[in-house]
Amino acid sequence: MPRNLYGADHEAFRKTARELVERSLKPRDEQFIEARVIDREAWTEAGKQGLLGLEVPEVYGGSEAGDYRFNAVLGEELSKFNAAASSCFGIHADCVRFPLRLRYPRSISVIGGTGLTAHTF
Repeated sequence: MPRNLYGADHEAFRKTARELVERSLKPRDEQFIEARVIDREAWTEAGKQGLLGLEVPEVYGGSEAGDYRFNAVLGEELSKFNAAASSCFGIHADCVRFPLRLRYPRSISVIGGTGLTAHTF
């Protein structure tokens, strides 16, 4: 059955995600396993490639994708590498920003504050 869920933008994003896996994650796979952590360098590289903050407006450093299918594409590509990476990135994308909103409701404009308070966090 042919897949028709994704468009050209999603496939371009998939290529970027695949390149991150090949360039930054796979070469350090054993290091991540031994340390039991995906290190800051890997997260920083993912951010530079526009793979983090997919639902966060660009003005606040996110990608402002506006389409959850980009999250799905990222999850698919990371799952091909390993389940732990897909899980970690998924938690970052889908879970972390919501507790931040509860903890700092007046400082997270991305999720409901004002433009002025966004810069105080």
